[in-house]
Amino acid sequence: MKVSEIREMGADQIKEKLGELKKELFNLRFQNDVGQLENTATLSNVKKDIARLYTISNEMNVNIS
Repeated sequence: MKVSEIREMGADQIKEKLGELKKELFNLRFQNDVGQLENTATLSNVKKDIARLYTISNEMNVNIS
């Protein structure tokens, strides 16, 4: 996910996307622990996307907690 895409989103869309990414991260961690995850780089990519969402929401003064 690119920064420019996030900046075009509204507060509700950011909250929704954050929820989706957190669920995806949970599932990826579970798959990694079980040994089913083939590409472990997706874990770090999802974590970085979550961090981007938090950072840009702080810049926009949007409370997403």
